[in-house]
Amino acid sequence: MNQKLAFMFCVISSLALADETWHNQQHEEWLLTNAMVVVGVGTPAEGPYDIHIKAGRIEQISASGDESKLSELALPMLDVTGSYVLPGFINMHAHSMYSRGGLDMPQPYQHHLWLASGITTIRDLGSDLKETLKQKKLSAEHEIIAPRIFVYPGIWGNHQAAELKKRISGFHKQGADGLKFGMMDQQTFTEASRLAGQYQLKVANHVGVEDMTAWDNIKAGTSTIEHWYGVPDAALHGVQNFPADMNYSNELHRFRYAGRLWREADQSRLQEVLKGMAEAGVAWDPTLVIYEASRDLQRAISSPWFKDYLHPGLERFFQPNADSHGSFFWGWTSTDEVFWKNNYQIWFQALQDFARMGGVITTGEDGGYIYQLFGFGYLRELQLHQEAGFHPLEVIKHATVNSARVLGQGDHLGQVRIGYTADLVVVNGNPLADLSVLLPRNIPPLTGDESTGGISWTIKDGIPYHAPTMLKAVRDMVKAARQQNPVNYLVKE
Repeated sequence: MNQKLAFMFCVISSLALADETWHNQQHEEWLLTNAMVVVGVGTPAEGPYDIHIKAGRIEQISASGDESKLSELALPMLDVTGSYVLPGFINMHAHSMYSRGGLDMPQPYQHHLWLASGITTIRDLGSDLKETLKQKKLSAEHEIIAPRIFVYPGIWGNHQAAELKKRISGFHKQGADGLKFGMMDQQTFTEASRLAGQYQLKVANHVGVEDMTAWDNIKAGTSTIEHWYGVPDAALHGVQNFPADMNYSNELHRFRYAGRLWREADQSRLQEVLKGMAEAGVAWDPTLVIYEASRDLQRAISSPWFKDYLHPGLERFFQPNADSHGSFFWGWTSTDEVFWKNNYQIWFQALQDFARMGGVITTGEDGGYIYQLFGFGYLRELQLHQEAGFHPLEVIKHATVNSARVLGQGDHLGQVRIGYTADLVVVNGNPLADLSVLLPRNIPPLTGDESTGGISWTIKDGIPYHAPTMLKAVRDMVKAARQQNPVNYLVKE
């Protein structure tokens, strides 16, 4: 093939790959061309570059416009002129859910939403272990359209040492990647952490209100503290000033008084706690988004993406109900919101201080609870990191490099680098100027359809997935589910 014909082949291939028929099509080698690249490490965008993908990895990155070089390769091309390319996002606090509100929820619903939001990897922190391990295998083999899955089964509450050993060894044998601990007393946590270390399993810890705090995580070498429980607790003088009728099992009480905790922490002690976490390598996965309804309930219940993307099982689960975790808004007040607004400002500053000390911050959504929808909640999480005072380049680093590092995958995930896995997000706009361009364009008040903005492609293991195609599939799933199970709580048909 002469040079002119070879270049024409590339142009034709570029037009073909831009078509949605290339969605979920595997190519041994191909080119992503004319991309403005954000590496993920905190440096500014570079380019335009051409990215040569081979066998699911980034083979080469070179300056765009070298026609002779392209013609020699004669590979299929996806021309993304005008787009920014980021590393695939990592959702560090995900839950695979197979039903909600008593209704079955098909896995493609979650998987499509995550991928369409640029999420190429999830850390699953507690779900149906057998089924999620199956989904992990199918995803790794590219038998299903799904993010890469790291499985951390949960152990909640207090247990005897023998029971902990049995459960943790069992999880290890089944192939767990790590463990999630929650609501443990100090004795149980100490023993559980020792056993996790024996099996070389990383630990994500949801501390809760217990006799343990972040100091125990520091001593144990916990991988991540989830949310923020345990951090301000470690800086209190004594205990939090709970009212006499406080009942932690009452979720309205639990979340109401959580909104008053940060203001009670002694700031000098808090700085010591944050420094201890940073020096011990205990990362912080704050999940800022999952508490946002507490400071602005009206915003939460009127999320514009609910109209087309909220499954009726989730809609039913979100209704205020003492039996549904996180559905505690039957007695919420403007006073609660004011406390939570103040809570966020202190929390934001603590995150800034932690990062300044060298602490590692990651990004997670905890979707499926408290009015947060999979994928959309994650993209909102990125916006909240910016609100906390982080530059968009730092936010992207939290979502990619930092999260990959905490997973122990930093040598091949989380960056747009030669030799790294080709996990990429193609954005039809500049997210460094406006993180909301990551949202699909059919979301009011944004204008235009899905082809004129938002994430156009999510690439996982070198396989391109067309975000608008996946979003349409989700809309169809939701429409069919609503016809069978109308709820009409948040979405009025």
